[in-house]
Amino acid sequence: MEEKKQAFHGSDLEKAEQIYGIKKEDIIPFAGNVNPLGISPLLKQSMASHLDAVCEYPDRDYKELRTAIGQYAKVPAEDIIPGNGATELIGLIFQLLRPKNALILSPTYSEYTREITLAGGSYQEYFLKESKNFQLDMDDLKSRLTPDVDLFAFCNPNNPTSSALNRDEIREILEHCQRQQIFVMIDETYVEFAPDVQQISAASLISEFKNLMILRGTSKFFAAPGLRLGYGICSDPVLREKLEAIKNPWTIHTLAAVCAGSMFADQDYIKRTRELISGERDRCLKVLSAVPGIKTYPAYGNFILVRLLNGTTSLEMFERCIKQGMMIRDCSSFNGLEGEYIRFCMQRPEENDRLLKILTS
Repeated sequence: MEEKKQAFHGSDLEKAEQIYGIKKEDIIPFAGNVNPLGISPLLKQSMASHLDAVCEYPDRDYKELRTAIGQYAKVPAEDIIPGNGATELIGLIFQLLRPKNALILSPTYSEYTREITLAGGSYQEYFLKESKNFQLDMDDLKSRLTPDVDLFAFCNPNNPTSSALNRDEIREILEHCQRQQIFVMIDETYVEFAPDVQQISAASLISEFKNLMILRGTSKFFAAPGLRLGYGICSDPVLREKLEAIKNPWTIHTLAAVCAGSMFADQDYIKRTRELISGERDRCLKVLSAVPGIKTYPAYGNFILVRLLNGTTSLEMFERCIKQGMMIRDCSSFNGLEGEYIRFCMQRPEENDRLLKILTS
């Protein structure tokens, strides 16, 4: 299937500024999926008091950072692999494993297929179906996870559908893949926004399965894309050692290595974020579900996928919003979304009200 074209992605504020003549500072980024509260106050304080650390190389073993992440994610520190964002680790995994027949749960983030291609591998896509509200058909998926598949990758909660697998479903997949000798990569970029993180995350399963790598970042939940900090969780020491061997040293900024622990320990910030996102997600879904010509789907991330059924195209809705200073995501670039779809993330209540006014008019 020919890939659809898309003019704007979530972070393309400069492009929107250039084309629509709106200052990027005046655009509400409903497409970026970033926590509207901004960075953790404790992180801000820590970075301000550690600026001199940029004069030093970070500890290449990142012992303190791995300990802080391990405590936060409730996994052993030795199972943590820090990276320059989750993107670096995605690339390293595919570079190391070079999958010859990967299966990707789609529609999803395009970086997976891009990195597989760059690593010289090949892939197929398994598409969630709109007719099932993008919920997984487990038996059908398992029929596709045959011994000729060497890697299965999925995002949970998934971008752009905001659907999610629960821990029992993930365990079933992992057990099946273990029998078939299939490695599993789970991108948990949005898992911390889920109503019940423990029910969605695979972190509690990490000690049971050596064929598993979990990836997380700090760009979305912790609103720190410029920090470029991500991490992998894997209980296989051989795989971790191989990844470290091909990973460039010092890819993590010194300030990130020294100060990120304060962010993971900021319980007040974490609590406020979850309360804000959960309340606004439920409220927006309730409002939109009552609007004729709009279809919504169960959402576990900090964003909602909307299908437009009233004749308005996704591009028309995008332009209607951007001209009012609100940048949503036109989902026409996602392979597997047949129809007119938009995606928007949760902002502060008054900003969400502005967007809802446009979407429901």
